Amino acid sequence: KFFYIFATYIQIIIRIMKILVEKINAEYEVFVSNANAQVEKGNKAAGTRARKAALELSKLMKEFRKVSVEASK
Repeated sequence: KFFYIFATYIQIIIRIMKILVEKINAEYEVFVSNANAQVEKGNKAAGTRARKAALELSKLMKEFRKVSVEASK
């Protein structure tokens, strides 16, 4: 019974990590798109969106690190 619970727990952790990776990839695309618009076209609004995406990426990365450490225990 313990092994079943542990295996289920690991599956949940892996699922969470996959979801986080998908979110990180999506947010990174938003960041790159807006950062390029700011740098190449001088779009100030895009710069604001890029900074917001960078902040969200930071949060997602911290969450991924936390889950990853938990998975490695």
